Amino acid sequence: MMCRWRFVPLVSLIPTLHAAPVERIWLSHEEATPSSLTVSWETPQPSAAVISYGGTPDPGEVIRGERLATRHQVKIPFPPGEGDWHFRIGEGDDASAVQAVKRYPAEGLRLAVIADWGLAPGRDLSAVVKDDPHLILTGGDNVPSLYQPGKEGTRAFAALVEAHPEIFRRFPFMPILGNHDREITPRGPEPPDHAVYDVEAKAYREFFALPGEEWCWTLDLPAVDLSLIALDLNHIQDHGTTWQTCHAWQADSEQYRWYAETMAAKKAGFVLTLMNEKQTQLAGLAKGAWHEHFRKGSGLITGFGYFAERAELAGGLPYFNTCLKGDGDLYQDPQSRFQARVGNYLLITVKAGAPTMKIEIKSLAGEVLEASEIARRVTPKD
Repeated sequence: MMCRWRFVPLVSLIPTLHAAPVERIWLSHEEATPSSLTVSWETPQPSAAVISYGGTPDPGEVIRGERLATRHQVKIPFPPGEGDWHFRIGEGDDASAVQAVKRYPAEGLRLAVIADWGLAPGRDLSAVVKDDPHLILTGGDNVPSLYQPGKEGTRAFAALVEAHPEIFRRFPFMPILGNHDREITPRGPEPPDHAVYDVEAKAYREFFALPGEEWCWTLDLPAVDLSLIALDLNHIQDHGTTWQTCHAWQADSEQYRWYAETMAAKKAGFVLTLMNEKQTQLAGLAKGAWHEHFRKGSGLITGFGYFAERAELAGGLPYFNTCLKGDGDLYQDPQSRFQARVGNYLLITVKAGAPTMKIEIKSLAGEVLEASEIARRVTPKD
């Protein structure tokens, strides 16, 4: 049972109908710009949604809902600027502690990208926390599956949040889909007579509040002239079988048309595309049209392989593979410039007005394994 508020009402005097302890909290953006923050939480019993927010540790603006639910997703304003934005969930004895999340300052942002979280349980992510990013993105496979006993469906994502409360209460989180995020039955050695994956990713879309269709989304960060585009590309070779994981990718598909139109409309100096597939799997498809659109952006990021890699594709397009697991086979990209068999994440630093953005490949110990600079795109507005 879930309650999702799509608007920000004025302060209400309606009394709380029922309270319950907050079990887990996670943050995201469900609009194409970060002018609002969606605060999600769960309670063990149905309760009314109550959240207070503001710019001080004693947040005074209040949103109250009347509907009882065990999962809530409430949008609150999220103004840019320096310092923290604060919120508290609930009232009285069952209220959460006041939580603080960094606002997005005008001078620059740090973004972390992690991948294959579901295949790397128990990893120490203190280095990511120490880097103190403003936003955390993923390269897919956030959970191992949706059928493990006690972790079926949305409970798989709840278990991820429960395991890392220090991350999910503090940093807005924008995931993308991998095949494991929609795996509803074991895969098996041959395609079975039933669908193994939920292509529509209903549990993922129910649990996370993301922009647009949610299985693909875009987020613009105008203060630093950066746009992000998330695709649903993984195991594309299984399309049309009961192993099919992602939405259609062919040149006449909804996803392809959406990406082509979205990329063409981007005027930002930096545009990054995130997916969960090898770039070589897409190189010859649709007569190379996917790569034609990739090259209009600034870089391509995937979480497909279990290693760290930076490659430079035709036309100079930077291509990164990142993975927390880091112990897979090192199948080198044809245009590889750096590769390491180690658990890793990406740290992206973008400064307002700067001619380049920096992408560092970092080990889970916080060591910089490789760093590169990406030049600002020349766009029609220039």
